[in-house]
Amino acid sequence: MNSPVLPSARRPLEPWSPPLDSRALHELLVKVQQWEPFDADALLDDVGEVLDDVAPPADELAELASRLGRHLAQLIHIGAGTSADESDEQANRLVRRARQLRNGVLPDEYRQAVGHLRRTAWTVNELAERLAVLGCLKAVAA
Repeated sequence: MNSPVLPSARRPLEPWSPPLDSRALHELLVKVQQWEPFDADALLDDVGEVLDDVAPPADELAELASRLGRHLAQLIHIGAGTSADESDEQANRLVRRARQLRNGVLPDEYRQAVGHLRRTAWTVNELAERLAVLGCLKAVAA
């Protein structure tokens, strides 16, 4: 039986160095700990609650805005991470609209706030559906 040829011991090997320093590793750890997996059921529940025939109560608007904002952020990252926002014009338009809504402030007046939330919910729904059509999301039940 032949033995494998080992590299020459005369050639010094370069010492291994980690690809990230401790600060970058810590930042990566924080991001991983804050990561939330995509939850289509939660997305659809929140969209349904906002787009229901009966508007949500005033004391729930801020929490709904926060949840819809998190859905938008996830969808924006998915669209950008898969380059769907570059390769598909409709996805690009929806990601741009999502960014505008995500950066918007929830109005103080109730009817304006409900209108803002409904625009946001429609955008969340449309962007999720478009990303699913493009194969960027595994499933979004209608």
